[in-house]
Amino acid sequence: MLNQILKEHFGFDQLRTGQQEVIEKILSGQSTAAIFPTGSGKSLCYQLPATQLPHLTLVISPLLALMKDQLDFLHSKNIPAASIDSSQTWDESQQVMRSVREGELKVLMISVERLKNERFRSFISQVPISLLVVDEAHCISEWGHNFRPDYLKLSHYQKELNIPQVLLLTATATTKVISDMSEKFAIKKDNIVVTGFYRSNLDLTVEAVPEDERLERLSSLLLHDHQLPSIVYVTLQHTAEEVAEHLQSLGLKVQAYHAGMDSEKRQQIQAEFMAGEHHCIVATIAFGMGIDKSDIRRVIHFDLPKSIENYSQEIGRAGRDGNNSTCTVLANKDNLTVLENFVYGDTPDQEAIQELLNEISAVETVNGRSLWEVILVRLSNHTNIRQLPLKTLLVYLEMRGIITPAYSYFAEYKFKFLVEPQVILKHFEGERLQFVSAVFQASKQAKVWCTPDFDVIWQTYGADRQRVIASLDFFHEKGWIALETKLMTEVYHVNQRPNQVYNLASDLHQLFTQKEDNEINRIANLIDFFESTSCLSAKLASYFGDNNAPQQCDHCSVCRGKNVQLPNSYEGLTINPNLLQVWLQPFIAAFHKETHVVPSYKAQTRFLCGITFPMATKVRARKMEGFGQLERLPFKQVLEQLTNNGEQHNIYQPPF
Repeated sequence: MLNQILKEHFGFDQLRTGQQEVIEKILSGQSTAAIFPTGSGKSLCYQLPATQLPHLTLVISPLLALMKDQLDFLHSKNIPAASIDSSQTWDESQQVMRSVREGELKVLMISVERLKNERFRSFISQVPISLLVVDEAHCISEWGHNFRPDYLKLSHYQKELNIPQVLLLTATATTKVISDMSEKFAIKKDNIVVTGFYRSNLDLTVEAVPEDERLERLSSLLLHDHQLPSIVYVTLQHTAEEVAEHLQSLGLKVQAYHAGMDSEKRQQIQAEFMAGEHHCIVATIAFGMGIDKSDIRRVIHFDLPKSIENYSQEIGRAGRDGNNSTCTVLANKDNLTVLENFVYGDTPDQEAIQELLNEISAVETVNGRSLWEVILVRLSNHTNIRQLPLKTLLVYLEMRGIITPAYSYFAEYKFKFLVEPQVILKHFEGERLQFVSAVFQASKQAKVWCTPDFDVIWQTYGADRQRVIASLDFFHEKGWIALETKLMTEVYHVNQRPNQVYNLASDLHQLFTQKEDNEINRIANLIDFFESTSCLSAKLASYFGDNNAPQQCDHCSVCRGKNVQLPNSYEGLTINPNLLQVWLQPFIAAFHKETHVVPSYKAQTRFLCGITFPMATKVRARKMEGFGQLERLPFKQVLEQLTNNGEQHNIYQPPF
């Protein structure tokens, strides 16, 4: 039966390992988790059942590129599917919603953030849904390598929307993460399907390469068989640019790729790589999600990956056609602090969390409602909490019932006329003409750009903000105006004032501290893996709970007798305590002037280690001599010395 459906809808002759078991469980009404390695056909596990289930399949996908690729595939198989996403016009998203409401679609794809919108939740709650699919489901777990706070709420949304079944899909989940994911959705142990992670066609090599020799070694590797499709992974955007330029100077067909490029440029480079016009991409981890190029023959890590999970995901893009491919890490410990500092920068101080809670407590109640408007970048600057951990905090507060998301809107709109206002007005008559005239009259013009004054429009004409925005969107689609928006504002209902602020801040801070420890341990596990004296393939499979891999693969550097110890040029460096006061006093003075408090020892350590944080911009920390002076030293070593010096010598008091 399944093979007949497979052939009829998808044109495939047989299912891959694990797919049949997952699909059968879904079609028998059970919630399931599919833990398959990259490139092994996870998507078919929901696509085939979607054709047979009576109602809508709702798919949560983390990336627009992934959605588009999967939608293109479904459309090519004549399966009615659509997405609601940020790239669509208002009319396009309304058309999709109409199709959903009328039962014309089998699959709807959205980002998890879409569920923060009260109006969308109200809409989708009226639609019968057979299955909730969570792609990249490791994002659900706080112990996963790519935790996304909004994913935490998905189990709550499943109950709220009365969705009977869930399918979790991921390629990179440890035993602990699998347990956490399945517990959140009450998935039985027998319904967790894990296929092997062992890849017999991937040759894994770890080379211990001193920092000053890496570029030469990379060049040597790529010049050999230079036409092989290859990906070189780096950590930082500027590294991608510098390495690509060097390789181009050697005559290699190479392009850099990173999130700092505009979307159009990235898509062009990706398309050219897929077509074979570039032999190699030097990329940050922004490259690869959704890439379905089967003949990638080499993956080289110029910088250390962020974790074993990232490493597994990135090498998983090689050799998807089943042919032999090489995966090489040019490793040393010189940039270890760069990876660790990403982690330490995301742990907010307890005092900053208290400031956030105090702000919520101060929200006024109007007409029985307490609405809290949040512009994330401004709140981040005000509380000195980076935006990602700030989003996580807001989710934690939602889960404790303190706030509930209501809706979002852009705080600022501006437009410029591409045709004369009178030309636009000629398209309307009666009440609509009066409304459009009122909008134009209440829009202040500065040289070219006009800014609508929503309050004036409401007072003089009685038109609400939503109608004005809908009209501007319409004019923009017609090509009559150019429209720009900025400063997304999230609006929350404040359900209860935070009680015992100090204790709550302490509890929340503890969650971040536990996560910080987990992330630092993850990096330590990565180094242990690369310095392993046992088979790399077996160790990698075991990390993901696959104990069926051969204990000796004979296609990794350890099996070839080349286990390594990674060099570190900065090991043994010490801190001159006499310089600390010189470096820190300007920062402490500026921080105190701005906030009226002395920065914590952790804040001082971030400054010395060159870790950016919102307050750093306000006090112009980058301009100070001390910023980043100790960036090559471990964060914990710097923090420990600061703490000891502060206690023993009392040298960190501000000069006022």
